[in-house]
Amino acid sequence: MTTMVTAPERTGTHKSPLTPRKPRNRKSVVLTLVTGIALIYSLIPLVWLLINSTKTQDGLASSFGLWFDDGHFALWDNIRETLTYNDGIFVRWLGNTLFYVIVGAGGATFLAVLAGYGLAKFDFPGKKGVFAIVIGAVAVPGTALAVPTFLMFSKMGLTNTPWAVIIPSLITPFGLYLMWTFTEQAIPTEIIEAARVDGAGEFRIFFRLAVPLLAPGIVTVLLFSMVATWNNYFLPLIMLKDPDWYPLTVGLNAWNAQAQTAGGDVVFNLVITGSMLTILPLLAAFLLLQRYWQSGLAAGSVKE
Repeated sequence: MTTMVTAPERTGTHKSPLTPRKPRNRKSVVLTLVTGIALIYSLIPLVWLLINSTKTQDGLASSFGLWFDDGHFALWDNIRETLTYNDGIFVRWLGNTLFYVIVGAGGATFLAVLAGYGLAKFDFPGKKGVFAIVIGAVAVPGTALAVPTFLMFSKMGLTNTPWAVIIPSLITPFGLYLMWTFTEQAIPTEIIEAARVDGAGEFRIFFRLAVPLLAPGIVTVLLFSMVATWNNYFLPLIMLKDPDWYPLTVGLNAWNAQAQTAGGDVVFNLVITGSMLTILPLLAAFLLLQRYWQSGLAAGSVKE
C-alpha cells in the first residue's frame, strides 16, 4: 500500500509567478522635462504681457522685456489711459466683443447642442451623409471661407454690420461633432424611450432631461465657441469698416498700426495694456467653469 505524502501548505506572503503584479507608478524624467519646457513656453508670453503693461511708453524702449522698469510703475495709469483714450473707444470695442460672444457663441452653442442631440438620438435618411459633411467641415479652416462669405454678405448688404460677424459665428462644425459624440455617451436611449412612454413630448425631453445630462459638454462647446469668437480677427477685419463696430482684436491692431502712419500717435503701452485686459475675461471664464469642461472632455473614457 502506497502512502501519499503531501507537502505542507506554505503560509506567508509568497505569490505565484502567475499572479498579476500591480503596476508601479514610474516617474519619467524625460516626460517631466518636456512638460516643464511646454509650461515655460506657454507662460513666457503671459509674463511678458503682465510685466510690460506696467511700463510707460519710454520705459518699454529703455528696459529689459522680462523685467520691470525701475523708474516708474505705470500699470494703473496705463489702465486708466487705455479706458479713456480716443473718447473711450476701447470700452466700445469691449462691449462689441461681449455682444458678439453672447449672441454668436451662445447661439452657436445652442445650435450645436440641438443638432448634436438630434443626430445622436434620431434616425433619418441621409444621416451618414450628414456625418460625412460635418467631418469635412471640421477640416476646412475658417480663413478659407472668409472671402466667399464676404462676397455673399456684400451682395446681401450685410457688410459693415454686426450681423456680418455674428451669423458666420453661429456655425461650429467641431462643436456639433463634439455634442454628437457626447450625447451618444451621456444619454442612454432607454431613458428617452421611458420618457416617451410616460407621455413626455420631444421638447420637454430635450430641455428637462437631456440638457441637464449634457451640461459638461455644453460648457465645453461654449468655452471653445467663446474663445473662437473672442479671438476672431480676420473675419471682422474684412467685414467691418466702421471702427465703432470693431471687436477688441481689430481695434488693438488699429492702435498698433498708428505707429507706422505718418503723424500717428504711438501708443504701444496702451496696446500692451489693452491686450492684458482682453485676456482677463477668458481666464476668468476658464477658471470659473473648470470643473464642467474638464468632466466634459473626460466623458466616455470609462465604460461600465
